[in-house]
Amino acid sequence: MERRLLGTSGLHVPAVGVGTARVFNVRGDPDEARCEAVVDAALDCGSNLFDTSPMYGEAERVLALALADDRAESLVATKVWARTRAVGEQQIEQALTWFGHVDLYQIHNALGAEDYLPMLTALRRGGRVRAVGVSHYLPSAYPQLLELMRRRQVDVVEVPYHPGERTAEEEILPEADRLGIGVIAMTPFATGRLLEHAPPDESLSPLASAGVHCWPQALLKWALSDPRVSCVIPATSRPEHMRLNAAAGEPPWLSIAQRRMIEDLVAAWFPGPAPAE
Repeated sequence: MERRLLGTSGLHVPAVGVGTARVFNVRGDPDEARCEAVVDAALDCGSNLFDTSPMYGEAERVLALALADDRAESLVATKVWARTRAVGEQQIEQALTWFGHVDLYQIHNALGAEDYLPMLTALRRGGRVRAVGVSHYLPSAYPQLLELMRRRQVDVVEVPYHPGERTAEEEILPEADRLGIGVIAMTPFATGRLLEHAPPDESLSPLASAGVHCWPQALLKWALSDPRVSCVIPATSRPEHMRLNAAAGEPPWLSIAQRRMIEDLVAAWFPGPAPAE
């Protein structure tokens, strides 16, 4: 698994991490055991960055349980997501109780950024948080993210990036590169929509030289072949899919022509701008 610097945060992250939205929002021993199996498979493959949020229901709690014996070898990225400062403070303290420290603490959907940035910055100075970031799933919010980036208030941005949603290429990726800000690509499968009509395997043969053996790997390699992207965080509920995803985190990377081929395959059935994530 290739590891990349997360901007100037000092964190080295795996090219392929793990998202927990939806798939870790579970209760009960069987489903929680399944999540633990995904975590174990990820760690075995070197995919040791786990992204979560209180917005994802039970996901933070389930992730903390799954990492109970492996916290030292994992990187946890979580978020604060609350309209009131009191609730946000409770979320932060709960996450720090579950995980001990948080490697990347982000403001989910930039909600209450002016309230939470000073709190997270203070926690970073105190060593309980290692890096501070901001996320958003809507390109219409990018002006707000760019302002925070240019004010040097965040170490990391997390935005959607896949062949059907490339708005980040216009300003977010160039500014992140210029400012030394890490970029995490969320929803690299467009929340599963890009997997619903996978092209036939034979159409992927020109990508074999880059180590692509299936459509999910093609999509992950597409994002990771932009060197401005630090990490992608696909979500999965199955350990075998986790292993396939992780295999996309190794070079060689795609050529310009290979990336364009993937874009053309997506455009064939996913024309026009991508719907909101």
